[in-house]
Amino acid sequence: MPTAGTQCIGAYLAQPQGRPKGGLVVIQEIFGVNAHIRSVADRFAEAGYTAIAPSFFDHLESGVELGYDEAGYAKGRQLIGELGLDRAVEDVASAAEAIASAGRIGTVGYCWGGTVALLSALRLGLPSVSYYGARNVPFLGERPKAPVMFHFGENDPGIPPDMVAKHRELLPQMETFVYPTGHAFNRDIDPGHYDEASAKLALQRTLDFFARHLAGE
Repeated sequence: MPTAGTQCIGAYLAQPQGRPKGGLVVIQEIFGVNAHIRSVADRFAEAGYTAIAPSFFDHLESGVELGYDEAGYAKGRQLIGELGLDRAVEDVASAAEAIASAGRIGTVGYCWGGTVALLSALRLGLPSVSYYGARNVPFLGERPKAPVMFHFGENDPGIPPDMVAKHRELLPQMETFVYPTGHAFNRDIDPGHYDEASAKLALQRTLDFFARHLAGE
């Protein structure tokens, strides 16, 4: 797993009880490592994985936690534009090294992080789950080094059906699931987007994926 050396950024770490089944790099949306992303990491730790959520924006500003209002969206888009995907993938590699003692390492990412998760499978060889990554399509022609699972909402205006179809067309060996909901359906602290039934089913499929590819179950 090539990395230019440890990236000096912060991270939120959640440890399981007992011996970990493996490790997960939890990749944020555009809003930083906020309360929601910390709770996602905690949930994976409860499922038996060492989970680390790198604070990618520390390269630019420390302690970024954005809300889901217009100002938060604007600031988040500005920061991911400055950060770039290549540096984010380097950060994932560094975070994976930091938790290497947990066993096999994978990633799970949401929105912007969903595309970083895809790139982590393609380029770093980390089994990854990508939730509603709107920036995936340009990279679907790359040869994957690890398996990846995709989750989408069928009513997501930013990821129309033809974009979802591209995943099945270009990566037919990977699992692509579509749910009767919209964007960000896993974000359980945001009632405007959260869809409990879809989120629970997607999480179960995600845990099954990691059981196979990380825990060896």
